[in-house]
Amino acid sequence: MKETVRVLLSEEEVDQKISELGEQISKDYEGRSVHLICILKGGVCFMCELAKRITVPVSFDFMSVSSYGSGTESSRIVKILKDLDDPLEGKDVIIVEDIIDSGRTLSHLLKILENRKPNSIKLCTLLDKPARRTVKDVVVDYTAFNIPDEFVVGYGLDYDQRYRNLPYIGVVEFHEE
Repeated sequence: MKETVRVLLSEEEVDQKISELGEQISKDYEGRSVHLICILKGGVCFMCELAKRITVPVSFDFMSVSSYGSGTESSRIVKILKDLDDPLEGKDVIIVEDIIDSGRTLSHLLKILENRKPNSIKLCTLLDKPARRTVKDVVVDYTAFNIPDEFVVGYGLDYDQRYRNLPYIGVVEFHEE
């Protein structure tokens, strides 16, 4: 089986949307600071670019949560592999994700983080697949793109640890050799 990557969202489109999100977050948090929580590994590229475009004071921390194996389908098992380094109490928090599909991972994560008494929690994602949402209590506050139900890579998203470094969002397509 041979695989290729078809461009779904160009580097320019992604850059423009991240700039727009940074402007909106800056307006929404004017006069306050925001604490970004990056969900590793996929969210790193997005969070770094987003943080550069936010004009209010920004701090950040990282969590590693796994719900995918080496395939293209969710394993439906959520594991926290790395927890936060700093407390959340009293902070305005934005969870930064690369992609949200079923919402199971975030639903689980939100319950854990809400118990840590932040001032507020909002969700920000580069990509959202609303057609795949199975958990209805996950509300995404900031979305760069709604995308169709295709397996995407690039800009931090991977297929079996490959393609994270692509500067655009692509769709993995498999072909007979």
